[in-house]
Amino acid sequence: MFQRTPTSSTSPFRVLVRIGAALSAGLAATIALPGVAAAHVTVEPDAAEAGSFSVVAFRVPNERDDTRTTRLRVVLPDDHPIGSVQTTPVPGWSVATSMRTLARPITLFGEKLSKVVSQVTWTATNRGLAPGQFQDFSLSLGQLPESGEMVFRAVQTYSNGEQVNWNEVSADKSVEPEHPAPTLRITPAAAGQGTTANGPGTDASTTGGTGASRATTAAAGTNSNGSHTVLALALSAAALAVSLLAALLSWRRGRSDRPSGVSAKQTPENSRA
Repeated sequence: MFQRTPTSSTSPFRVLVRIGAALSAGLAATIALPGVAAAHVTVEPDAAEAGSFSVVAFRVPNERDDTRTTRLRVVLPDDHPIGSVQTTPVPGWSVATSMRTLARPITLFGEKLSKVVSQVTWTATNRGLAPGQFQDFSLSLGQLPESGEMVFRAVQTYSNGEQVNWNEVSADKSVEPEHPAPTLRITPAAAGQGTTANGPGTDASTTGGTGASRATTAAAGTNSNGSHTVLALALSAAALAVSLLAALLSWRRGRSDRPSGVSAKQTPENSRA
């Protein structure tokens, strides 16, 4: 007498659900990895227009699991003195600046400057930055250089006294050092737009505010669009993978339902014959 081959109690749907869950976990890990890999002190955005007044933020993640970040010191590059450096209040943090004397004065708004800000230090007034958190410390900088890049040095201090120096620059751009220095790339100014920092009758606060607004808007748009694009691509890839697995499981189930050596149209009565 013909006997039906026992089938597994696990349906293709349940298998697919489990595979989908595994893919989701893998996808989440994949999306999280870039954030982990980039858990350094960075400049946001990482580029600004040549000769502009721009607002940039030094993004500081707490990379320790058992201690807090209580201080950040940012040293401005010696080769690109900045005439206008303005801070903004950060709740829970105090801010202080230090000055340096220039060997050659620079001109800003028609005025010669022999001293500029050399470093900015933020110190926690409460408990500081907890594990798993990050904080943006913003500066308005101007007038930016006409080309090249600005390499900053940052010192991150933890509540246990540990200090991490973010000051390394790799000669090979494809290799990221262990403690990369925060770097701001200078991009060409948009066509038809020039700087008026040294022009007569230009107000410093107005120029700085306009540049700050453009930089903040551009940064927000870039970060938002970039994040949405990466997430959409990742989710699309996961959906395609699940669809292919579903088709494969369905095909294999159809083959396994056929007993070995018995055609699809064969019945128990034909078998007895």
